Amino acid sequence: MYKFAAALSISVLSLGLGGCATVLNGTSQDLAFQSDPEGAAIELISGGTCVTPCEFSMKRGDDSRVTFTKDGYKTESVYIQSRLAGSTFGNIIAGGGIGAVVDGSNGASNRLYPKPVYIRMVPVGSDEEAVLLDKDGEVISTVAEHNAKVAEDVEKGLEKQGYFPRGEASSN
Repeated sequence: MYKFAAALSISVLSLGLGGCATVLNGTSQDLAFQSDPEGAAIELISGGTCVTPCEFSMKRGDDSRVTFTKDGYKTESVYIQSRLAGSTFGNIIAGGGIGAVVDGSNGASNRLYPKPVYIRMVPVGSDEEAVLLDKDGEVISTVAEHNAKVAEDVEKGLEKQGYFPRGEASSN
């Protein structure tokens, strides 16, 4: 009986120390990249490249920036923001602060936004602005509006990750 109780206690404790989001979601997230028209080359600030539609596994806790290029279309960069997700609050309620600390420190409690990173590009010479689309192709906002809304937070994250020298803003 003593061995069973000890084993049960260790199991419960290890779950609490692991963090719910870490166990359920992991520290990475698959993020799709799409463009209208398809076939745009993308480059992540971290160096990853592909041609849309494509997907990368990215760390949930890391902000990023992706640049879309396609012949005949304006080059566009989109900030990818690591946002706190609802699982953190569930951690605090269900398991106390230990799980929340674990998930917060490894980024598992975050989600990357926008998801997917989907833009409608505009032809070179057009007065239109590129727009950010949701998974169904509906307009969320212009790329410029999205970037302006999240710029301060994302640029701090990118600086912390070593992509921008201290105090230097992006060239977006």
